[in-house]
Amino acid sequence: MLPADSIAVETDAGIIGNTRYWKRQSRSTNQPTQRQVSLIEREQIAEHASALGLSGIAAGRVRSNIETEGINIVPLAGRDVRVGGAVLHIAAPRDPCHKMDEIAPGLRERMTNDKQGILAVVVQSGTIKNGDVIQAIN
Repeated sequence: MLPADSIAVETDAGIIGNTRYWKRQSRSTNQPTQRQVSLIEREQIAEHASALGLSGIAAGRVRSNIETEGINIVPLAGRDVRVGGAVLHIAAPRDPCHKMDEIAPGLRERMTNDKQGILAVVVQSGTIKNGDVIQAIN
């Protein structure tokens, strides 16, 4: 994961340039997966760090595409949100991988029960910049 000032997203495809998840298809449905863009709150990351006795977890370490501040995104599941020039559908909680425990033992276990961030599907292509507001639209 590399920091960026902005990302461009494409409908039903994901983040342009993300070679791992770009246009990824579900093996069972052959439809675009829900893992096109992942989001997590910086406040949630700080809570995990504190509980694990860490002074903090650096931006990007938990491998989410977008880290937010000042918004609780989990209750937005099932809704569309505008972020900059794009619209995302907040689809489902993400499943944290084993790499979370490489950051700190116990982090993966903490990242359950709506404390792990979410996955989103791109429903309208656009550009998302650092500092863009996340706004529910339905």
